[in-house]
Amino acid sequence: MIRRLLAIWHARNLEFLRDRGALVFSLLLPLALVVGMSFVFGGPERAIFKVAVLTDDLASVRHPFMTERFVDFVPVDDLAAASRKVARHQFDLLIDFAPRATRYWVNEDSPKGYVAERLLLQSEPAAQRQPVSGQAIRYVDWLFPGILGMNMMFNCLFGVGYVVLRYRKNGFLKRLNATPVSAFEFLAAQVLSRLALILAVTTILYVGVGLAIGFHSAGNPGLLLAIAVLGALSLIALGLTIAARFSSDELVGGILNTLTWPMMLLSGVWFSLEGSPDWIRYVAQVFPLTHILDAARAVMIDGAGAAAIAPHLAYLAVTTLAFLAFGAWSFKWRSD
Repeated sequence: MIRRLLAIWHARNLEFLRDRGALVFSLLLPLALVVGMSFVFGGPERAIFKVAVLTDDLASVRHPFMTERFVDFVPVDDLAAASRKVARHQFDLLIDFAPRATRYWVNEDSPKGYVAERLLLQSEPAAQRQPVSGQAIRYVDWLFPGILGMNMMFNCLFGVGYVVLRYRKNGFLKRLNATPVSAFEFLAAQVLSRLALILAVTTILYVGVGLAIGFHSAGNPGLLLAIAVLGALSLIALGLTIAARFSSDELVGGILNTLTWPMMLLSGVWFSLEGSPDWIRYVAQVFPLTHILDAARAVMIDGAGAAAIAPHLAYLAVTTLAFLAFGAWSFKWRSD
């Protein structure tokens, strides 16, 4: 028995080592995650307060308050949008260091806003107070769209990628290739099938969580449906593009993990990237999940309309078509 076990163990090891793509991904993925996490969570101690400063260039602002420790200063250029975030406790303060007089906006019901205001007044007692009021957005209200988006991402990428891979390995695609079905028709059918399932699951979660614990949703449900449809289509098409050609379980799994982990960390599932380095936010804009979550939160939290989220919807539509076209072009029916 031991000899048979060792023979199978040795054969499996050789099979894995000969799959160069899977071997490379198994080595590079953990390294990439460690490096990525060090950029996102590394550096000095985490800030306690988040303060928005009305400016185009944060480095050019010279004020004693800017030297306070444990304060995350975020440059903003939209006064109305930033004041709404103060009202909803997403910013502790909003400051305009104008030449004539410093103005600041604070929510009188925010505990952290109260402390941040005391710190500001110590450095400039004459600063002009602009009180705002509004309902606080709970973390669960902000997090819920991220959880739905993350669930959608995993179901779309892994649910589609491994299905197509299994079809190729068991010879189903080889037999299907003898029929008049084209690669685009096959991929489109897979997209529509997975889309129906994802929308059903997401709707059940949306309604179920709303009934169980409740959450803040100020926007049009029709817009949320449009975001879910286009977002799911983009992610499904991405998963099909990866599985369109490869035949190795380990390689496809490595590629999918390489995509899902950066999206989960940089697309804003668990935390906001406001105040992060510019290059991190630029990289995050490449991922479809970032646009899904930004659009969903704009509708649910801010009550945004179609015009406000149109750029996100356009990006998702373009990526869907691009992924489907590339997947159909590179599709491989056989595993050899």
